Amino acid sequence: MPSTRELTIFDEPLVRFADGDDPIFLEYKTIIAATHLTPREALAEAYDKSPEEIPERLSVISWILPITEPTRKSNRLKKLGPSRLWSHTRWYGEQFNNLARQHVAGVLCGMGYLAVAPPNQSCFMISRNEKGPYSNWSERHIAYAAGQGTFSLSDGFITERGIAHRCGSVVTDLVLPPSPRTAEGPYSNCLFYADDGSCTACIVRCPGEAITEQGHDKIKCPDYMATLGYRAGAKDYDDAITVAGCGLCQTKVPCEYSIPAKIKKIEQKKRE
Repeated sequence: MPSTRELTIFDEPLVRFADGDDPIFLEYKTIIAATHLTPREALAEAYDKSPEEIPERLSVISWILPITEPTRKSNRLKKLGPSRLWSHTRWYGEQFNNLARQHVAGVLCGMGYLAVAPPNQSCFMISRNEKGPYSNWSERHIAYAAGQGTFSLSDGFITERGIAHRCGSVVTDLVLPPSPRTAEGPYSNCLFYADDGSCTACIVRCPGEAITEQGHDKIKCPDYMATLGYRAGAKDYDDAITVAGCGLCQTKVPCEYSIPAKIKKIEQKKRE
């Protein structure tokens, strides 16, 4: 296995934009939690202003970082926990993603715009309720608002490059053209929902029995990962033994690296 210094972690990113005042961001306060920030609130928090003091028009930049094929291939072979390549990608890949957030925000600020990456701010929080953990800035929901794809039975996010990826975002007052949301609904890219439950691949792949036809159990999932040695919020990582994430439900499934071909056929029939 190559050293972590030799790894290519991600393929070319997918980048799309959302209107910072799109009504969907207010809907997230009901769908996720009342504490979930709107882009306007996130920018206001970062600059210690009221939302009303923030410029009239805002944009959200959303990106998807697709995981490379060698890493995905290594994880397909696993049944109980992640491959070393997958674990490295989860750990070092998210460190890179955080740096990308800082870089994009920094470039925009250098151009004279307001900009913030909410997950990198002190106001970012991960809370917990009876359903499990949730944050006040969900990168998957931001990606959905920007037309990057849809959700899945496993709670993953299926883009045109599949479900195996990391995602990030920045809020700015640079006005960018909003990307269209072309999906018919929030689960349109998932075969389980699009084809009457025909696909249960992620259910079969989950070693912790955290995915069922009712969805993803956000308590069972981290509990199982804890048995592998995963520690949420860990600050150190040993390349030889540390486990970061799992990702079995994102590999060896029809949506691993693209929207399932069967969905495209279903959509084509609808248009005929």
